[in-house]
Amino acid sequence: MAEESSSRGDCASCSVLSWDQVSRLHEVLNEVVPVHGRGNFPTLEITLKDIVQTVRGRLEEAGIQVQDVRLNGSAAGHVLVKDNGLGCKDLDLIFHVPLPTEVEFHLVRDVVLCSLLNFLPEGVNKLKISPVTLKEAYVQKLVKVCTDTDRWSLISLSNKNGRNVELKFVDSIRRQFEFSVDSFQIILDSLLVFYDCSSQPISEHLHPTNRLIATKNPEEIRGGGLLKYSNLLVRDFRPTDQEEIKTLERYMCSRFFIDFPDILEQQRKLETYLQNHFAEEERSKYDYLMILRRVVNESTVCLMGHERRQTLNLISLLALRVLAEQNIIPSATNVTCYYQPAPYVSDGNFNNYYVAQPPVTYSQPYPTWLPCN
Repeated sequence: MAEESSSRGDCASCSVLSWDQVSRLHEVLNEVVPVHGRGNFPTLEITLKDIVQTVRGRLEEAGIQVQDVRLNGSAAGHVLVKDNGLGCKDLDLIFHVPLPTEVEFHLVRDVVLCSLLNFLPEGVNKLKISPVTLKEAYVQKLVKVCTDTDRWSLISLSNKNGRNVELKFVDSIRRQFEFSVDSFQIILDSLLVFYDCSSQPISEHLHPTNRLIATKNPEEIRGGGLLKYSNLLVRDFRPTDQEEIKTLERYMCSRFFIDFPDILEQQRKLETYLQNHFAEEERSKYDYLMILRRVVNESTVCLMGHERRQTLNLISLLALRVLAEQNIIPSATNVTCYYQPAPYVSDGNFNNYYVAQPPVTYSQPYPTWLPCN
């Protein structure tokens, strides 16, 4: 995914890469880049993919959670526009990590330096090489900024041709163009997950060019894939088979309620999913919940009536909470309100109001849940 760094929190500034752009990104990440050593130290041959996977893995082992990894600068511009005339000079990588204290700064530096050991040629005695030695041999620039508004560090690996691999670790930064005048960043996480999980080479068939949804055996997936399916729908993906998807939706709902039968479990799952997948897309939360509610309402066949209404009510309340957080008043034509009398109202001895006239008697009993409209 490409993101304009000038408005990181606005989902309108993000877009999914085309297949041609993904192909160029794959080439950039897998191109061998030499890191030249000083003196008698050998040249390291690395790829951006390998250095990112190694550093991120070691950081997480050390207890530092990596929020995301991004390609920045001219390399990102080259991926987005192949013949932009500017070329691809430095290879800039940004790791979003928490850096609350000096301990984390030192830990990040040591992780990067120790990661270089993985790229030393065979036959080199790695046991006798310390992080300090690696810094003197392969690091061209080492920067640490720690103020009230800026907490980040930079480690630049040497290249005699000026094509340095620069690793930036950012907690907070005041100036959005601190590292580059290029305004685009490419989030690498989804492609890195593909590298980790798939043994087959990347191809156009694996890229969502046509934005189609195809799923098999959702009843074998934890949660039935229901939340992911609704997420794709809100992003304008569409099912490959409109007839078959109705059956699959029923399987999704059934599996979801098997795995999350309790209403509190459902609430925790939905709130966690919204937090993890819509953290910077506040405007999409309401649409997502309305799509999820429609699917549950139309395709749930495994619940008792009151259980189904309970889940629909939960989704509606979450949607209204989202609107309240955004200070948005929805159109009344698209909102269904429900009223559930308090338990004590059914108590014949309850009388908290003075009634001036006898109450009107209705011939038909009212249901427990009353739609406002």
